[in-house]
Amino acid sequence: MPECQNCGAFVTKRYARVFTPPGVDEPRVCPDCQDKIRDGANVREARSPRDP
Repeated sequence: MPECQNCGAFVTKRYARVFTPPGVDEPRVCPDCQDKIRDGANVREARSPRDP
């Protein structure tokens, strides 16, 4: 099963397919990573706090 490269949380195969480039099986960040966001081809710290 795919896991988030940042926090190790489980992600669905569908999520991994949508949010990863071709040939990559595990996303860099997931919805549980409140302190990180995808920024183009990179991952960066969130500029504003995320309230769950």
